[in-house]
Amino acid sequence: MAEPTAAQMAQCYSLCCRFTNFYLSINMVRLDERTGNIFFLAGEETIVTIYPNGKWRYL
Repeated sequence: MAEPTAAQMAQCYSLCCRFTNFYLSINMVRLDERTGNIFFLAGEETIVTIYPNGKWRYL
């Protein structure tokens, strides 16, 4: 079972705070065990990928 990196956890927390400040609900946070990336769905269509190094991007 894969675990998120410390950088991913810190970035995920930061993004959760940022999106909830805009009143977007956090609908799903999922670790893809194949790639090690975190998939993050906020609101109805805001999709973010967080890479193991903590960098992220919108999809």
